[in-house]
Amino acid sequence: MTVELPFAPVDDVIRRNAGDLRVSAGAAEELAGRVQRHGASLAADAAERAAADGRKTLMPADFGVEQVVDRSSLTLPIAPVDRIARLDIDDSYRVSMDARVALADVLEDYADNVARAAALLARHADRRTVQADDIETYFALFEG
Repeated sequence: MTVELPFAPVDDVIRRNAGDLRVSAGAAEELAGRVQRHGASLAADAAERAAADGRKTLMPADFGVEQVVDRSSLTLPIAPVDRIARLDIDDSYRVSMDARVALADVLEDYADNVARAAALLARHADRRTVQADDIETYFALFEG
């Protein structure tokens, strides 16, 4: 699976949670891949909900979102999130613009939580840089 999500916005998400810590390129790459896999899985689940409702268009509610945020408030770009949403679903499904924004919001919250924990792990290890190992350790500890 190629990573559709650019590393730069993911790096920005990590940096806003890392405070004075530096961020390795590997950390951004690792988190981008994890965010992408999570997004593809969420979209597959959303497609099942849409199908159960007799729809071929994914809507924000299919991602558990009732209130869609303003897309300008997001760090993650919408176009790659749209491509992520389509990775594991049938081509006959459409993803509404509001659903794309909703998924980007959900994925950004997910990335914020992981980045915050990874920064804590880096500090605990007495390092000044968040590394890919911190992202991997988070998933080993908390996502099992």
